[in-house]
Amino acid sequence: MTLRVVLDTNVLISGIFFSGPPARILQAWREARFELLLSRPILEEYQRVTDVLNRKFPSVDASKIIRLIAIHSRMIDTEGVSIVVSQYPDDDKFIECAVAGQADVIVSGDKHLLEIEEFEDIQILAPREFLDRFLQNP
Repeated sequence: MTLRVVLDTNVLISGIFFSGPPARILQAWREARFELLLSRPILEEYQRVTDVLNRKFPSVDASKIIRLIAIHSRMIDTEGVSIVVSQYPDDDKFIECAVAGQADVIVSGDKHLLEIEEFEDIQILAPREFLDRFLQNP
C-alpha cells in the first residue's frame, strides 16, 4: 500500500529553498516513495507563496516545481468537506484534503497543526519525525 501524504506549505517551501528534512522529503517524493495529495486550495496557497518567494529569490524558479507537483500528485476534491479543528481556519484545508483523500500523514512545521497530533487516524508529524518513522529505509 502506498503511503499517502499531505504536505503543509511551510514544509514544501522549505524543501524547495533550503536543505534539511523538508528537502529530503521532497526527494523521497521524487523517488515515488509516497503519494502526495493536493486539493485546489492547497495548490493555490503553494502557488501564492512561491510567487512571493520567486520575486525575493529569482535564482530559484519554484513555479516550475509547483507545476511538477500539480502534475504528479493526486488532486483531491474537497468540495463539501468542511472540517474546523485548528485554531487557525487557514490550516483546516490540509486536514480536509487528508480526510477526503484518506491520507496516512500530514507533514507540517506549523505548531497549531502539530498540536492536534492526529485526526481521524491521520497522523500529523513534523518533517524530522516523518523522515524517522516512514522514510529511513529506502
